[in-house]
Amino acid sequence: LAWAIIFGLLALFPQALQSLPKSGGWMNTVKVVLGFVELALALKFLSKADLVSKTFFLKRELFIAIWIIIALGLALYLLGLIRFPHDDKKPKISVTRKILGVLGIGFVIYLIQGLIPSERPKLQLLSGILPPLNVSYFHDEKDGILGMHPEHDFFKAIELAKKEDKPILIDFTGYGCENCRKMEEFVWSEPDILPILQNDVVLASLYVDDKEELPEDQKTKIDLGDGQIKKVKTIGDRWSLFQQVNFNNNSQPHYVLITPDGKVINTPVSGYMPKEDFKKFLECGVSHYTR
Repeated sequence: LAWAIIFGLLALFPQALQSLPKSGGWMNTVKVVLGFVELALALKFLSKADLVSKTFFLKRELFIAIWIIIALGLALYLLGLIRFPHDDKKPKISVTRKILGVLGIGFVIYLIQGLIPSERPKLQLLSGILPPLNVSYFHDEKDGILGMHPEHDFFKAIELAKKEDKPILIDFTGYGCENCRKMEEFVWSEPDILPILQNDVVLASLYVDDKEELPEDQKTKIDLGDGQIKKVKTIGDRWSLFQQVNFNNNSQPHYVLITPDGKVINTPVSGYMPKEDFKKFLECGVSHYTR
C-alpha cells in the first residue's frame, strides 16, 4: 500500500519524477520511511484479524505503545539520530527531513495521551484504526460498549424489548468497521445521546463479520433468486443476510429503529454522521414509538 501511494502520485504528476535527484541516499531514506509505515499498517491489519477472531490479545494500549515505538524510531531516523547499515556515514539532513522528524515527535506526544485512562475517548484522529475502547487493559471486553451491554442476538433483543416496552435499535456493525468505532467513540458517547441508548431503546449490535460457526442445525442455504444461493454458516453470515434481505442494505454501520413486533419506525440511517443527525434520528424514532 505504501509503495502504491508513492508510485500512484508519480504517475499522476510525472514532472515530479523528472525533478527527483538521482538515486542514492534519498532513495534509501524513502525505503526506510516506507518500512516504518508498513510496520504500522501491518499492526493495523493484525488488529482487525484479532478483533474478528475475538481473541482480543492486541489490547488498545499495547497497539498504541507499539505505534509509539514505530513513530519514535521513524522520527529519530529522520532527524539523523539513528542510522541503518545502508545509510551514508554522515548523511546530510535536509530541512524537509528535519520538519518531518519534528512532526513525528509531535505524533508520538499525541499518541502518549492515549495510554492515560480516561472516561472520555481520546485520539480522535485514529478512531476506527485503534482497537475499540473496551479491548483494553483497563476494561474487559465483557464490560460492553461505553458501559452498555447490547444484545448480539436479534431474537433475544425482541424478547427484551417486549418485556421493557421499548423500541429496538438495530446496529448492523462489524469488528473491522472503522466508521462503526468512530460512531461509538465520538457520537454514542455524547452526553445528550448516551442516555437515550442506555434508557430509551434496546440496543442490538449485530456483527456481520463474526466468524463464529453456527450450530449445525442452524446452518442453511437461502435462495435469493436469479440463481443466487447464499450459504449461512457463521453468525456473521446470518446477520449480513438478515440486513440484506430485510433492509436492502449491506453497509456498516447501519441503524434501524423498529417496534418489538418488527415494524420499522422511521427511515434507517447509514455510515458516520454528525451527532446532531444521529440524535435527531433517535429522538424521532423514540417519540413516534411512545405516542
